[in-house]
Amino acid sequence: MNQTTLHPYSRSVSIIGVGCTPFMYTLDNPETAGLTEGELFGYAAYKAMEDAGIGPKDVDYYFHGQASPFNGSNYITPNLQVSEWFGMRGKGSIHHSEACCTGYLALEQAVNAVASGKYNVVLSGCVEFGDAIADPNKPAHIRKKFDDQLFQESLKWIYDRAYTRAMMCGPNLHQDDGAAWYQAEYGLTDEQMDDTLICMGINSRRSAAKNPLALARKEYAEIAKENGYDDVMEYMKSFFNPKMTGYLRASGLELKCDGAAALIVCPTEMASQFTNKKPIEVLGIGNATREANQPHVELLGTREAVRQVYELTGVKPEEIDLLMANDFFITSQLIAAEETGYLPRGEGWKYFIEGRTAYDGDKPINTNGGRCSFGHAHAASGVADIYEAVMQMRGECGERNVKKLPKTTMIRGFGGAQNLAAIILRTKE
Repeated sequence: MNQTTLHPYSRSVSIIGVGCTPFMYTLDNPETAGLTEGELFGYAAYKAMEDAGIGPKDVDYYFHGQASPFNGSNYITPNLQVSEWFGMRGKGSIHHSEACCTGYLALEQAVNAVASGKYNVVLSGCVEFGDAIADPNKPAHIRKKFDDQLFQESLKWIYDRAYTRAMMCGPNLHQDDGAAWYQAEYGLTDEQMDDTLICMGINSRRSAAKNPLALARKEYAEIAKENGYDDVMEYMKSFFNPKMTGYLRASGLELKCDGAAALIVCPTEMASQFTNKKPIEVLGIGNATREANQPHVELLGTREAVRQVYELTGVKPEEIDLLMANDFFITSQLIAAEETGYLPRGEGWKYFIEGRTAYDGDKPINTNGGRCSFGHAHAASGVADIYEAVMQMRGECGERNVKKLPKTTMIRGFGGAQNLAAIILRTKE
C-alpha cells in the first residue's frame, strides 16, 4: 500500500567529501586497542573534511549516529562526547540512532538540513564498536570483546515486547525469511538456493580482497587452496563453511567489527567553492518503517522506499549503474537487487552464480565487499556504503573500480528490522 508521497528538495544538495576508517577488530591489534569513539569518529570526520577541501570552521552543524550508544559506549549524548576530537567545540549537533540503518539516515538528516536552507555545510557521520564493548567501570579507552552471547542478548531491544515475547520469531527465522520466500516464490531447488547464497559471498570477497579498508581481504578461492580444495565451491559447501541457519552459511553472515565513516554535504551550487571534484548530487531518499515481528519486513519495506524515490526522481531502474545494499544477511543483496529493478525478478539469482555482480561484472553490487567481507560496524556501515558509492562514481577505487564509471547509484539501507531507506545518487556534471 502506498503510504507517502515525497516532495522535491527546496534546493539541490550534493556530497562533496567522504571519509572512512579501516573496518577492524581494534582489540586484536596493540596499535588500535586503546582507540576511543572520539578518535575513530574524528579520523573519519577529518578525512571527509580533507576530501571536501574544508576545515572545521566551515562546518555549520554536525550529526552523529550510533546504532546502540548506551550499550556500546555508556553515553546518552555521544555527539557531545566526541566533538572535541574534530574541532566542533560549540557547534550545534544532534545524535540519532536507528540501529543498522543509522548510516543511511545520517545522509537523510544532513541533506534535509541543507535543503531547508538553514545550513550550508553539514557534516554527518557514524561510529560503532561492534566488536569491542565499553566497560562502565573503566575509562572509555578500555574495552572488552563484544562476544556473540552479549550481542544476541542486545538484539532483544529491537523487538516489540508489548504484544510479543522477546525474540519470539527467533534470529534464525528472521535471517532465513528472504531466502525462504525467494525460493518458494520462484521455485529454486535447495541446491540452486545454496549455490546462489554461496556465490554472493564469493563475489563480495573478491571485491573486499582489493579494498584496503576491508576487514577480510583474502579471496575464498585462495582460502580453499590453503585448506586442500582445488574447487572453491567444494570448499564453500564443506564443514569449513557450515550452515548456521536453515539457509545461511557462515559466509553469508555479517562480520561485526569496529569502524567509523563520515560525509560532507552542501548546496550543489556552492560545491565549486570548496572542491574541484565532481559533486555527487542526492536526487532523493525514500523511507519506510516496519517492525521485526511482521512477515517479510525487508521485502515490503524495500518495495515502499524504492517506490517513493523512483516516483520523486523519475529515475528508471535501467539507469542504475551500481547498487549498494546492506547485507548483514547476504540474501539482502538478492532482495534489494530485484526490488529496485536492478536485476530482473526471478532471474537475479543467476547473475550471482555467473559472477556478474562482482566489482568487475556488468551488474556490480557491494563493491566494497559488503557486511560479510568488508565488515559490519553497525551504524557506520551505511555511511561506508555511501563512501564507496562516491569513490566509485569519481573513479577513485583503483584496480577495483567497476568497468563502467557509475553515473547513477542506488543505495538500499535496512537496519534493526525497522528502518529502510532507498537513496539515489547522481554525478553532477
